[in-house]
Amino acid sequence: MEETLLRIVADLEELHASPTASSLLQTPPVSESTLSDLHRLVDADNSELVDRFFEELASKNLPLSFLAQCIGSTMDSGSAARLSLLASDVYLSLLLSPNAPVLSLFAPVAFASLLHSIRKSVKSRQTIPEEDSGSGARAPANPKRKGGRRGSGSRNLHHIRNDGVEQSEIDERFFFTVLEKLVLVMDLIHLDRFPDSLKSLVHTVAELPIMVPDSFCNPSVYRQLTNLCSQLLRAALRPEHGDQANSAAEVLKYLSPLIMLAKSEVRMFSLSFVTNFMVDAGKECEGIMKAVVNFPKYLVQKAPEKSELRASAVESIMEIFRALEYRYQISFVEYVVKMTEGKSSFRLLAVDLIVPIMMSVEDVLGVQANEVNDSWGLRCLQALIKRCSDSNSTIRARTLSNLVHLVGFFANDDRSCKILKEVLGIGDGVNQKTGATINNLLKIRCTDEKAAVRKAALHLVTKLTSFFSGCFDGVLLKSMGMACCDPLVSIRKAAVSALSEAFRKFPDGIVATEWLHSVPRLIIDNESSIQEECENLFLELVLEKISRSGSAGSPHNYSAPYKLHDKEKDFERQIELLFPDEALGLLREICNVEVVPWIKKICKSLGKKNRLRPVVATALQDMIRASESLWLSLSLPIEKWTAPQGAWFLLSEVSAFLPNAVDWEFLHHHWLLLDKTRLGCEIKTPLTHGDWYEDDDVELYSVTWAGDRVFLLQTMSNISLELPPDLAADLAHNLLKRIEGFDMHPTEVNAHVKVLRTVCKQKALSAGEADALILRWVRQLLSEATQVIEKYISENTQANEEGSFFTPPRSGNRRGRRSVTTSELLSQATIAAYTVGSLVIVCPSADLSTLIPLLHKIITSGDLNPKSKLLQVSQVSLKQTAVPLYIQGWLTMGKICLADGKIAKRYIPLFVQELERSDSAALRNNLVVMMADFCVRYTALIDCHIAKITRCLGDPCELVRRQTFILLSRLLQRDYVKWRGVLFLRFLLSLVDESEKIRELADFLFGNILRAKAPLLAYNSFVEAIFVLNDCHAHSGHCSSQSSQSESRLFSIRGVDEISRTKRMRIYTCLLKQMTPEHLLATFAKICAEILAAASDGILNIEDATGQEQDAFQILACKEIRLPTSRGSTSESPEMDEEGDGSGGTSTAAAKGRAISQAVRKSLIQNTIPIFIELKKLLESKNSPLTGSLMDCLRLLLRDYKNEIDDILVADKQLQRELLYDMQKHESAKARSEAAQAVAVTEQSRNNHTPQASNAPSGASRQNKSSNELQSNSRVASARADAAAEATARSVLREVSRGNCTPPLSSLKVPKVRSGNRATGTRGAPSNRPREVLESLRRQPFGSDDEG
Repeated sequence: MEETLLRIVADLEELHASPTASSLLQTPPVSESTLSDLHRLVDADNSELVDRFFEELASKNLPLSFLAQCIGSTMDSGSAARLSLLASDVYLSLLLSPNAPVLSLFAPVAFASLLHSIRKSVKSRQTIPEEDSGSGARAPANPKRKGGRRGSGSRNLHHIRNDGVEQSEIDERFFFTVLEKLVLVMDLIHLDRFPDSLKSLVHTVAELPIMVPDSFCNPSVYRQLTNLCSQLLRAALRPEHGDQANSAAEVLKYLSPLIMLAKSEVRMFSLSFVTNFMVDAGKECEGIMKAVVNFPKYLVQKAPEKSELRASAVESIMEIFRALEYRYQISFVEYVVKMTEGKSSFRLLAVDLIVPIMMSVEDVLGVQANEVNDSWGLRCLQALIKRCSDSNSTIRARTLSNLVHLVGFFANDDRSCKILKEVLGIGDGVNQKTGATINNLLKIRCTDEKAAVRKAALHLVTKLTSFFSGCFDGVLLKSMGMACCDPLVSIRKAAVSALSEAFRKFPDGIVATEWLHSVPRLIIDNESSIQEECENLFLELVLEKISRSGSAGSPHNYSAPYKLHDKEKDFERQIELLFPDEALGLLREICNVEVVPWIKKICKSLGKKNRLRPVVATALQDMIRASESLWLSLSLPIEKWTAPQGAWFLLSEVSAFLPNAVDWEFLHHHWLLLDKTRLGCEIKTPLTHGDWYEDDDVELYSVTWAGDRVFLLQTMSNISLELPPDLAADLAHNLLKRIEGFDMHPTEVNAHVKVLRTVCKQKALSAGEADALILRWVRQLLSEATQVIEKYISENTQANEEGSFFTPPRSGNRRGRRSVTTSELLSQATIAAYTVGSLVIVCPSADLSTLIPLLHKIITSGDLNPKSKLLQVSQVSLKQTAVPLYIQGWLTMGKICLADGKIAKRYIPLFVQELERSDSAALRNNLVVMMADFCVRYTALIDCHIAKITRCLGDPCELVRRQTFILLSRLLQRDYVKWRGVLFLRFLLSLVDESEKIRELADFLFGNILRAKAPLLAYNSFVEAIFVLNDCHAHSGHCSSQSSQSESRLFSIRGVDEISRTKRMRIYTCLLKQMTPEHLLATFAKICAEILAAASDGILNIEDATGQEQDAFQILACKEIRLPTSRGSTSESPEMDEEGDGSGGTSTAAAKGRAISQAVRKSLIQNTIPIFIELKKLLESKNSPLTGSLMDCLRLLLRDYKNEIDDILVADKQLQRELLYDMQKHESAKARSEAAQAVAVTEQSRNNHTPQASNAPSGASRQNKSSNELQSNSRVASARADAAAEATARSVLREVSRGNCTPPLSSLKVPKVRSGNRATGTRGAPSNRPREVLESLRRQPFGSDDEG
């Protein structure tokens, strides 16, 4: 060892004497051999030898600082990480050697080199396998360490080379040896004099856990590393290293990036160190505790905006929050509440923090301490509710979602639940003004423009349903029902869940009605999961409830003598008590005409899946039996009894899949009972004229019985396969006899024919035999129907002839008897005609040669043009005397046309003609339905008549308009009709129809279906729609339309009054909402070029009564056409409807915003401003009232370009001054209005105080003071605004008094335009406008895409 010591000293002397060392520019590094000798020397465990070494250095005049500098230089300039790490080990060993002069050896520069060496060794570990293997056998280490994959790199390394293994183990041993020695050195040195060294140490140690590669990170090795890092950080917090508060702040500062990471061991290490050691150390040191208490606030400032990382930050903050004492927690809560009033990023983080805070602290609402009014939890809850109305949609959505979790958390505690109800304003005994708060909030949020907000609001409604009591809010229910038609699947699911939960809690009244009108229709939804959910809910909430009620019902004997009406009322009360769970109300609502189609589809789907249980059919039969027994027990007449409404309908649907569950004796009994009642009441078709019944009750019961008979017959048809042959034959015979009487209701006719056909098919031995049997009785019925119709026509003709020849007329009694006979024949003929149509559908091959002439005579009887005028015969058409038969004749002929294409080709023009001129709304409605069927069957024949069919969209009858809209919408969706011609433009008026139902249908069509089916249609037809709605024929597309002037007036909203303009703007905004930003920009340019430039060019007459120019100004100024730019005030951060991870969203949206901003600015300067300048001159020259609209529009367009108005309006300085004046005036008026409104609200709230408020003088004085300050501030703001406006006005007037006028456009350089060739005329004259530029703008193509 003596030789080694002498070599080391000699080498150091040589280095000290070298020119590099003497120049003091750079300390030379120690050679590798000298470093190895030093390592052997300090590891020899011989303190005497190390002491001799220090003595030798002193004897040679070699200072220890020079030794430290040389080793530090080696650590910095080591060619390999291993050499640098070896130098670090030597330096630390020298410091730890006994009797070592630590103060002389320690140097900040060497210490920094030591830390740099440690970082460099960790980074170089990632490349060791590649360097050692030389063949690339192992890929670079993956920095993402997850689960069992840790350490795979080091295991793979063992299969490469033995020397690589040894090298790796040596480096790993050196690394941990260095860290262990560094921990020991921290006990010897004091870094209070070297704060930069302490910061470097903390920074390096905090980075080590995240810098280490995979080869270091098997669980045991990584645990050893974090333990050493923790020891170093603890040592750094000792008082000998400086102020503990500052040291703690540095440690927390460098640990914060690790804490903000997603879930990982690095994050767990950092959180564990803060929550365990630093919190415990803070109990002994006030400085450390102060740093830890402020650390959550620091993390709030550093929290990222991406949703996943923000959620991780919230979890980390809450971990630290839970480790703090209660008093420190309260301080942080107050800080979070204040954050809810800060900028958007802080508000978003605050609403995410409030919920876990409230869920992590016991007695957060102060229930146990009886401090509810002063509890900080109450303040948090109020702040959270306030954020539900935040201007940022992301914050609104997050707040509502967090409220859902909070409501679910407090729902299990009765006392907290009571306080929560009071705060939310729901439940009994709550102030009405307060109670409306949460309901009004949910109504607004369920219809929010952002999908994420609507979804969260619906989830909140689902949670709050259990809190509601009494009646459910009708408007909120309507909003939930509308959400079931939302275009997003997730929102439809949330709406179904919310409505179903409300239905479970409130099974009666408006909730059941809204559920049945909103949820069953989703059986036709495109999403299969929603269809399945619809089926499951119908089973649970409807069929199971009916099954329970039917099995629980039993007739009660009731024999007390009451008058008839009292007995009927008592029957209603008894029947409601007999069947619980509001089963009767469900059945009544099920047979609603708007619900019936969806119930049929649900029952059919459930039946095909074998999910219908026989207990449903049994329960329905029991309900009908119990109702009949209860009626008879009260001694009421059986002819007035009706089964529970909807029972027969539901039984007819489920019996198709449960035939064995229906008792034939039960059906036969009620069939005979219904038939007996029918014969007694003599039911007639409602198509006939006259008063048939003196008692309105009899007619009401008769119609109800008729409907029940239809469903009864359908049920019998469903179970006919189970009937024995004898019963089936008797049933067929009785059905045929009923049909031959031609005295049933039309719906009964269809039912009888269908049942008769079903019985014949099911009981025939073969298909041929069934067809022959059906054809035989069809021919028989057609023959009898022909005779009935011929008889009525002959009787009607004879009666007209007799009435015209007899003078004087016949006596009144005889004419009365004939009138009764004719009325009976008319009723019979009408039913016969209807029966013919039903038979044609059942058997299209039947011979109709004798019937078609009769039907032709009926439908053409309105065209009586007698050729001879010598004999004046009083001819009265069937259209006037037999309206029911006339209408039924068209219906029957339509069914014949559907069965025979040759007949359809001849008669379709007659149908179109009758549709145009008929004055009967019922007939027009039926004709529209037939034309829709023709369009499906004979598309080519109907295509040329579509324009005439669309006239019914403007029909005076609401039913006809709604029917036409629905049918054409279905045809358009199925591509039987194309969006071309006038069809789209005529559909627009449905958006502002008088009927609310039609408006809702139109909103859904344009907002959902059309957006997906034809996304470019609104863009391509927008400008044409402006001309059409204003009935202006200047547009080329409008001129080419072949519609007459009356049709143009019918489908336009001509006029400049407020109502007409509001309706047109409603249509425009609906179309603009469907356009993409690119199309909005192009539409903006098209409006300027085709309307405003045309008006400036003289093509459009601005003095015309049409309002397309004013509409153009309103459209250009509306918010729907305004593109989101990067200008103006800072708006909410880019957000999505469904909140995702948001990766890259902010930068992409910012880039898109900049591009849009540049495009808008370029369009303004090059296209819009020149047109506006020329048009303003023209309007001023003609003193047009449109000048004000133009200035308002221009003011709104340039509102975001206040700082660039001088550059944009360089072509017209006068216009520039006027706009600035208008903007200042508008802002001044707006400020005064807001201040006055605030003062009024303050005064009102002060006047509404209760008398007890006088007992609190301090609060009143503060309120009066704030009110006075508000009034004073409003006066000051108003005065300043007035002064600025007056100054601008004086400036403008001064320019006018000097005679300075706006220079002509041709004399300006920007924008560059060429002047006209003609002589300059008066200001604003056409000769003074650059027609070439405006014409080029007007003719500029805008890339219109055709819709196929």
